[in-house]
Amino acid sequence: MSKPAYQRVLLKLSGEALMGDDPFGINRATIERMVADVAEVAKLGVQVAVVIGGGNIFRGVAPGAQGMDRATADYMGMLATVMNALALADAMRHVGITARVMSAIGIEQVVEPYVRPKALQYLEEGKVVVFAAGTGNPFFTTDTAAALRGAEISAEIVLKATKVDGVYSADPKKDPHATRYENISFDEAIAKHLQVMDATAFALCRDQKLPIKVFSIVKPGALTRVIMGEDEGTLVHV
Repeated sequence: MSKPAYQRVLLKLSGEALMGDDPFGINRATIERMVADVAEVAKLGVQVAVVIGGGNIFRGVAPGAQGMDRATADYMGMLATVMNALALADAMRHVGITARVMSAIGIEQVVEPYVRPKALQYLEEGKVVVFAAGTGNPFFTTDTAAALRGAEISAEIVLKATKVDGVYSADPKKDPHATRYENISFDEAIAKHLQVMDATAFALCRDQKLPIKVFSIVKPGALTRVIMGEDEGTLVHV
């Protein structure tokens, strides 16, 4: 097999991706399939860090959050990402992957605090590092956390895993003529009002010249094809 196109990557997983076809929570078959994809990439010698969202768990209590202070609701969302990170790390352990969960908010009895040099050490040792609790601050999404952590660990690319196999000219569910971009520049994506990531995350990646690859995590073998540099998903670049 040829060499991977990337040696260190930041994988952004949404909490919703873990639900499978369930209304909320974690679908075991789905998380096991995702972990198998990560394991395949790790065996190639690629250093993998993961930022995970919490929407699948937080969605279950969302009606109760109506009228709640925004900062409080955001902290609840951060705790949801910790729960997802623990589930992901546990699933990795079952397939022989050593994973370390690092949280941006202090929960030392449960997970390690995020410390950049320690995270880099884990990656160099071949461990998968799962970053939880977003940036540790309210009003910032896990997309922004992915861009921030990706820049901090000197990742070569941010891999945004979604349920859609790339960035399209229009919503492919509504427009049968929508076309997928193979690659597109940051400036062009902005000009065309394409929703790749939230504005803060997108601006950070652009300023740090950190490319983004948007691809489908539900498509078998897609993650490996992305890592190998094949035509999979959409590359957003400077």
